[in-house]
Amino acid sequence: MPSTVAQAKKAFVTELWDDNPIFRQVLGICSSLAVTNLMFNTLLMCLGLVWATAMTSLTVSALRTCTPQRVRMIVQVLLAAVYVIVVDIVFRAQFPDIHRVIGPYVGLIITNCIIMGRAEAFASKNPVLPSLLDGIGAGLGYSGILMTVALIREVLGFGSVFGAALPGRALWWQSWTIMVMPPGAFFVLALIVWAARAHALRLDAARKAREAKK
Repeated sequence: MPSTVAQAKKAFVTELWDDNPIFRQVLGICSSLAVTNLMFNTLLMCLGLVWATAMTSLTVSALRTCTPQRVRMIVQVLLAAVYVIVVDIVFRAQFPDIHRVIGPYVGLIITNCIIMGRAEAFASKNPVLPSLLDGIGAGLGYSGILMTVALIREVLGFGSVFGAALPGRALWWQSWTIMVMPPGAFFVLALIVWAARAHALRLDAARKAREAKK
């Protein structure tokens, strides 16, 4: 049991930074282009993705010993579809206005590389608890990048945060039209990936320097 808990903690932390789906693996970037112009829309999409990724990983892990290898990918897609449909139904019922904007992209979560990647690479080979935390970690790591992109785009494109106007916006703010459009996400995401990887390289260099001194 202790080894399982340790494995679960490692899986969770690894997905947040060391193996982050976006700036390490460059997976699932469609959502970063489509739904990150407003933070509330992005938050809903992120919550849906975390739920779908975590529950798909949990279920795939629970069924791993009784799922024939030749149909495992089909089973994984079906499980992801079930949880994503639940997300879509909840969004449609509780947030109809926002659903009209992000609804077409919610369905794409079913084939999101992050969900399928974690289900196939980790959940299908590991116990339930590590698989659940791996899915949550992957979803949160992905969500952190998307929320950062959304914050930058909403501030520069609309002069607001979660729809609330910035103080004194009329006095100093000038809209960056490109940040309202999907191409704006390309620029912001590229800068975030560059900054994250540069920081990771500095950390690696510092670690190697410390090891060399020992």
